[in-house]
Amino acid sequence: MSERPPISPRSPRAALEPEQVPPPPKRSERARNPFVVIGNAIITILIILMIGAGTAYYYGRQLLETPGPLQEDKIVNIPARAGKRDIADALQREGVINVNPWLFIGSVFALKASSDLKPGEYSFQKRASLRDVIATIVEGKVVQHSVTIPEGLTSEQIVARLTDNDLFSGSLKEMPREGTLLPETYKFPRGTSREQVVQRMQQTQKRMLAEVWERRNPDIPVKSPEALITLASIVEKETGRADERSRVAAVFTNRLRQKMKLQSDPTIIYGLVGGKGTLGRPIKRSEITQPSPYNTYVIEGLPPGPIANPGRASLEAVANPARTRDLFFVADGSGGHTFTETYDQHQKNVAKLRVLEKQIQNDTVEPAEEAAPPAAAGAPADTNPTATTPKPTGTKRQPARPAAPAAAPGARQGAAQSTTTAPVVQR
Repeated sequence: MSERPPISPRSPRAALEPEQVPPPPKRSERARNPFVVIGNAIITILIILMIGAGTAYYYGRQLLETPGPLQEDKIVNIPARAGKRDIADALQREGVINVNPWLFIGSVFALKASSDLKPGEYSFQKRASLRDVIATIVEGKVVQHSVTIPEGLTSEQIVARLTDNDLFSGSLKEMPREGTLLPETYKFPRGTSREQVVQRMQQTQKRMLAEVWERRNPDIPVKSPEALITLASIVEKETGRADERSRVAAVFTNRLRQKMKLQSDPTIIYGLVGGKGTLGRPIKRSEITQPSPYNTYVIEGLPPGPIANPGRASLEAVANPARTRDLFFVADGSGGHTFTETYDQHQKNVAKLRVLEKQIQNDTVEPAEEAAPPAAAGAPADTNPTATTPKPTGTKRQPARPAAPAAAPGARQGAAQSTTTAPVVQR
């Protein structure tokens, strides 16, 4: 009979615990295979990457699609040669985006737009998302600014306007030739060079002139596109009313057919001041007969070139003038003109104008000091008074004589007077 080891007293808890912990089960030979270990590691990494990519995609999409902070549309200028960080800082500074610049840069890379960001002035819409902001810059649809060049300005006056406009950059190499710029409303992005602006105006004028010349009346006494521009520039300076252009053009074309002098006041002014365009005072009586290549009171036919840059309407009026026999026109006192075929009728209209002027002077109380009157509606946008601009009411003036046949010596033989009163002449 064997002896049992003595039983040592233990606590109840100790009695429940095993005297020896069993060893862990041995790993199988397959589990210890290095290929299995590497495969498991790769799968684990792939799962982690997939979870990370999904999380990044979700939050990235949220970042790109979430409406931005803009409360209203805003224009922001992205300067040339700006880097992605510079663009992000500019957008953040202007309140277009409210994310960290590095998140903006990351979004640019995510959208594969790193090399497509273009400088320029952009209009970002209210609440534009980050995706919309980046797409706007990538598309390069910069803000287009409207620039209106009025009809009847000289090339020098147009260049002065372009120079004063800070929308454009650079300077012009030379003054464009008179009559080669088409007055019109153009759209340009900020930073366009002035050379490009002039080139566009010249190209537009060439295309438009070719169209007008192609549709001209073959019977007009104007035999070249250049001559068409020259006569159209005179018509442009003589009237600003659309309903009168073709009739004013008819007066001058009728005079050319009959070998009569055109006798247009604006040609006198251009002969005196050239591209400045405005005389700043009335024409003197001695200047009417002063020899000048442009003075159509002295020369026969057309002057050697345009006296301004005419608009399309004036060019079309000269290409297809009204079918009339008018040889004279004079202001009617209401902003328009009265047209006549004979000198006698013209004299009567001039007399009516003188009576109307006298009535206006009698009905007007002359103030101590009076500012110059505003320009007539529809007239060319000149800021200075010209020889055909009426002087302030109450100012004593010596009126010009009406147009007269060549047989009347000493008389002013003006075919046209384009303002509400007769041209002012100083002795």
